[in-house]
Amino acid sequence: MRYPMHPRPRPTRTALMALAALAALTTTACGSTHEADDEPPRTPRDSPTTSRPASAPPSASPADGTDVSACADGNCEIAVTEPVTIHFRGPGDDGRATLSVTTVAPNEIEYEVKSGNTRSKGGASGPGQGCLTYLRDRGSGNSCGTLDSARPSPRPDAVVIQATTGTDGTALLHIVSP
Repeated sequence: MRYPMHPRPRPTRTALMALAALAALTTTACGSTHEADDEPPRTPRDSPTTSRPASAPPSASPADGTDVSACADGNCEIAVTEPVTIHFRGPGDDGRATLSVTTVAPNEIEYEVKSGNTRSKGGASGPGQGCLTYLRDRGSGNSCGTLDSARPSPRPDAVVIQATTGTDGTALLHIVSP
């Protein structure tokens, strides 16, 4: 009877933990392209919280309902259920920005923001997930992860865009200008 000289390797605890971490990272996707930015965006964990649990669906009656034109001044709270393009007042001298929501589904949202030469993409999937985009006249930054659907705080010299997933296929969008 012959026995193999090297027993078959078994996954180590470290390898299993690495796979678990990788799986967790793939549940939320977020990407951005940006120019130089003097202040990093706050992470979702640093954002203000309310008593509403993170996995709560978007508000049944957002302040501006589904009226995309309410965002033209750079301040709104709307619900979206399908791809939509929103034009709003952006930062800097150009003053024009566009938010294009490309995907809305249960617990999923993807979007792109354009302002001048700045482009930023964000996307999240999973209950209570979302992204914050900080749009400045010199660039932008994204931060994605578990979010509360409460309105983000205004930031000096930045337009804040928050997109939060909903379990019913409705995403909540906030645009907050200084």
